[in-house]
Amino acid sequence: MRKTSQKFSQSHMLCKVALVAIMLVFQAMLGIGAGVLNAQTVKGTVISGTDNEPLIGASVMVQGTKIGAVTDLDGNFAIEAKNGQTLEVSYLGFITQKIKVTGSVVNVTLNEDKQSLDEVVVVGYGVQKKKLVTGATVQLKGDDIAKLNTTNPLSAMQGQTPGVNIVSTSGQPGAAMSVTIRGLGTVGNSQPLYLIDGVGGDITTLNPADIESIDVLKDAASAAIYGAQAANGVVLVTTKSGKEGPSKITYDGYVGWQTLGRKFNMLNSNEYMQIMDEARLNSGMSPVDWISLNSIRDIDGNVYDTDWIDKAVDNGALTTSHSLAFTGGSKTSTYSISGGYTGQDGLIGGSDVSYYKRYNLRANSEHKMFNGLVTVGEHVGFVYKDSRGMNTGNIYNNNLHGAFSTSPLVPVYGADGNYFSTEGSDWNPNDSNPYGTMMMNRYNQTKATSVDANVYVQIEPIKNLKFRTVFAINYGGSDYRSFTPIYKFTPQSGNGVTKVNQSDGSGISLVWTNTLTYDFDIKDHHLSALIGSETTKYDGSYTSSYGVNLTAGFDDWEHAYVANTDMSHTDRKVNGGPYDPSRGQSFFARLGWSWKDRYMINATMRADGSSKFAKGHRWGYFPSVSAGWTLTEEDFMKSTASWLDFLKLRLSWGQVGNANIKCYQYLAPVTTTNTNYNFGATGGTDAWVNGAYTSRLANENVKWETSEQYNVGLDARFLRQRLSLTLDGYIKNTKDWLVQAPILATAGTGGPIINGGDVKNKGIEVGLSWNDQIGKDFIYSVGANFAYNHNEVGSIPTEDGIIHGATNQIYQNAEEFYRAENGHAIGYFWGYKTAGIFQNQKEINEWIAAGNGVMQSNVQPGDVKYVDINHDGVINANDKVDLGNGLPKYTFGFNFNLGWKGFDLAANFTGAAGFKIAQSYRDPSSSQGNYSRRILNRWTGEGTGNEIPRVTYGDVGNWLFSDLYLQDGDYIRLQNLTLGYDFKKLIAWKGLSKLRLYFQVQNLFTLTKYDGMDPEIGSYNGTDGNSSDSWVSGVDMGYYPHPRTFIVGLNLAF
Repeated sequence: MRKTSQKFSQSHMLCKVALVAIMLVFQAMLGIGAGVLNAQTVKGTVISGTDNEPLIGASVMVQGTKIGAVTDLDGNFAIEAKNGQTLEVSYLGFITQKIKVTGSVVNVTLNEDKQSLDEVVVVGYGVQKKKLVTGATVQLKGDDIAKLNTTNPLSAMQGQTPGVNIVSTSGQPGAAMSVTIRGLGTVGNSQPLYLIDGVGGDITTLNPADIESIDVLKDAASAAIYGAQAANGVVLVTTKSGKEGPSKITYDGYVGWQTLGRKFNMLNSNEYMQIMDEARLNSGMSPVDWISLNSIRDIDGNVYDTDWIDKAVDNGALTTSHSLAFTGGSKTSTYSISGGYTGQDGLIGGSDVSYYKRYNLRANSEHKMFNGLVTVGEHVGFVYKDSRGMNTGNIYNNNLHGAFSTSPLVPVYGADGNYFSTEGSDWNPNDSNPYGTMMMNRYNQTKATSVDANVYVQIEPIKNLKFRTVFAINYGGSDYRSFTPIYKFTPQSGNGVTKVNQSDGSGISLVWTNTLTYDFDIKDHHLSALIGSETTKYDGSYTSSYGVNLTAGFDDWEHAYVANTDMSHTDRKVNGGPYDPSRGQSFFARLGWSWKDRYMINATMRADGSSKFAKGHRWGYFPSVSAGWTLTEEDFMKSTASWLDFLKLRLSWGQVGNANIKCYQYLAPVTTTNTNYNFGATGGTDAWVNGAYTSRLANENVKWETSEQYNVGLDARFLRQRLSLTLDGYIKNTKDWLVQAPILATAGTGGPIINGGDVKNKGIEVGLSWNDQIGKDFIYSVGANFAYNHNEVGSIPTEDGIIHGATNQIYQNAEEFYRAENGHAIGYFWGYKTAGIFQNQKEINEWIAAGNGVMQSNVQPGDVKYVDINHDGVINANDKVDLGNGLPKYTFGFNFNLGWKGFDLAANFTGAAGFKIAQSYRDPSSSQGNYSRRILNRWTGEGTGNEIPRVTYGDVGNWLFSDLYLQDGDYIRLQNLTLGYDFKKLIAWKGLSKLRLYFQVQNLFTLTKYDGMDPEIGSYNGTDGNSSDSWVSGVDMGYYPHPRTFIVGLNLAF
């Protein structure tokens, strides 16, 4: 241990005085120091066993009473106590001592509690002491995850893991989360590797109450032991296991009510009619004769005023969860058995439109035999899900988008009580009833089952030499069914026949892992070695079917199956077959060395072989090396011992790969779907013959994506381990993207999959925490984290250096508005830059005279100034520029926890900044669509506005994709606020260890300038609502909002 006689400076002394003052205030508040009959005054001093310095603010309590004292600036205390009573002396970061009173003087020496540094964290294929870790990792405790009451464990990680950006893809029940570790590194699969007790699985289906810890491996040196699976980082989940001791029973449950957190306000009927008239006048048309329109009024003559968002929202939608667990064990056997149920109804439309139900079972046990020579055990998890959902995220199959754009003059129901149809309406007969459409398309259901399990045997013939073999299985299967009845809400939209879709799929992954580890010491040197192999096998299959009924509908949803459809109809189809089979073989090794816990070096190597690639390219090799230096173990750091407890520097380098692609990407697949050939008329009828064609050219040179990363970091503890700091900086280069090469349409097939494209991510991550205790009863902690990331594409191997985005997305007939390009961030927004609004004709003339182009065919005051970037006098695609992107440059989180005499109060904040959101709630090509209330700030005359243009009718010239669609997405959200109380001391139940009742609010408020429903926007869904350009973020076309949830819960333990 380091020792020092150096005294605190004057500034440290002032801190001492303030701290003791706080202690004394709390002492007075709690009644500490009250005298007792026949007691004597016991005096003493409390010092640190590390440096013999006095401990200021140490708690001295008479055990079993409320009598206590707090040490002063010199570590002295005085307390009333009798001979034979016990003093309990405690100080944060030190081991508590209990001393029996035998006289009037008691001096106490407390030793530092090094347990926090000796705690182990999970690393690849093993565990490691936290103080010896040389990579960039972060750990979350399971209790901290469970108390946030999220249906998805990833939601609980938001704002708590620097460098790990977690964004929901939707607020819909059961929606997935998008996780990006240290910046987006690919235009392909960018999600990290998830391992549950060493088995690949779906973290989103885990019961949070079953989790012991989650460890995130962020740098390549930590993740390289997983090789080709680890390019996007690794998330290791450890589930709870039993412990030696008596059996324990725990119950955790809650019920909650959901409401809309942020309302997006649209124009009401009066405002809408005013805007419609103004738009027509600005376009040289006469205003609407509203009085003559009958379809916009009810039977009493009142104009309809429908708020489609209010109609869609089901305030009060329920969410609930129940978990029950049994744990215990002996010296040789331990067990943990748990079951849980989670349910959530949709905020939009209620459970009729969307819901999510999940049932979890988990059993873990371990048994030691032959005096510890052999250890066997298993982890088994079973999940059953039942869900219903609605399409969101695009402008075509998105009922929320319809709620934003449909006129308020359309009622929900007609005079006959059925959903209103605008067919034959005298005002905009093309306005489809968004609520009716949502309800007609709500008939769908997905049932899914998954099992993740492993059994293991470990043999330890000599101490610390361990052979371990693990056989793991991961199975997933699902059945989907949807039914669409006959309906017609406009002349163009609706459904003329009853339709049924059915599909099912399943996949099974088998993994056999063998490892041999040996840890040993040679004097002050500690060495650890690991070698291993892993064999993997995956097989999947799917079936999809579709059918229609021409003449009659089904009796009800329960009978809507393809087998009950019109057998003779040509649209009745069945497809299916094997899905993405693959095989893999891996070998890996790790060697670690440390000397006196002062110097550390770790090196790993992994070789991965995969059937997903052609011969000659099936093997990839992924090395790493990292080093650490604990400076506080050096003699020259002794002088810092009074304030610096621990300081370690870390350096690492490593390479990892990405094999998260479908199989056979190197081959030219043959397609038979929709490939009929017409060989001309035969007997008056065209002869159609099934055909086939190659849908993509072959490329046998396809290989792995590779990510190389450099990391430098430090870990520090200060002020008796109350203050902790983690700081990391990194550079991550990802290359050899797997992309489809462009090819001329005349080739008659798609381009091959090729390697090309690279991106650099660089950033900084900071984590801070403060843990302290005031007296015996008041405990508190504060944590904060911050991360910065810069993302830039280096090169893309296409003729123009661009991966183009899709067209017809932001509005109908729109050009692409996002892309990946050399020198820009992945998925940046590409469009026109504007310079305000033309205020008068003189300004228009001067603009044109200066050589600037205009987009509008008949430009008028109130129109948008599009910037002529190349000054050629024409506004066209050559003037489009980088307008920003949806990738946050900054992410951060803040939390605090307070505990006092059974009460607890906790809050979690999360936020992001430095990104844009592209909002398109309204299609400008629809002249009669509704507007948001932002349009009330439009230009209506010279000097009235310089941001939102005048309204027009049938002219989209002012609404080409430009920076007018973009808003800053910066936000800070109070994600979770919890107040609880543990009644265990008030209820004398035998064996009761916890009886906590709590109240919680999720998504209490969001501070943001963004005016949409929610600034937390995940990856963008494509045209069909199913495909996804996962490399594009920040696109809001009717995003399913996150609910504000009020929860009452109970934690019970025996």
